[in-house]
Amino acid sequence: MKRIIFTLGLVFLFALSGQAQEISENAIGLRFGGGNGFGAEISYQRHLNGANNRLEGDLGFRNNSDFNSFKITGLYQWVWNIEGNFNWYAGVGGGFGNVNDRRPVGRHHHDGAFLFIAGDIGVEYVFDIPLQVFLDFRPEINLVNYNVYNSFGPDLAIGIRYQF
Repeated sequence: MKRIIFTLGLVFLFALSGQAQEISENAIGLRFGGGNGFGAEISYQRHLNGANNRLEGDLGFRNNSDFNSFKITGLYQWVWNIEGNFNWYAGVGGGFGNVNDRRPVGRHHHDGAFLFIAGDIGVEYVFDIPLQVFLDFRPEINLVNYNVYNSFGPDLAIGIRYQF
């Protein structure tokens, strides 16, 4: 009986390891979003040893005639294989930023720093070459300075990263 349980356990572990998708050690690229995502962001991912988890850091910035701003986001992500080269992921994190509003002072004038928490869920495709494309949704909730940054900001984005 012990041998049967042991054999079944080994078969189960091999089946799980066959489904696991290897995560690249590093990936860098661009994330193009909307909402409060500030448009384009420089995105970097770092694999964590021993698991299908990773850290993601994004730097978003915007500069136009009305205002300039930046936003830094950090996320911890769990990654699961769907099938073949398709993965899906979910994560949590947060960040901070600053807005310098150059419009005349009035009811729409927003200026100052902000702090937020964020979630993340998405799907990615990893090509056989070191390239990854993705689509994700990142809801953000502002914790500090509601006048500068909306209290809730949904951000839907597509992007591309080079893996190394």
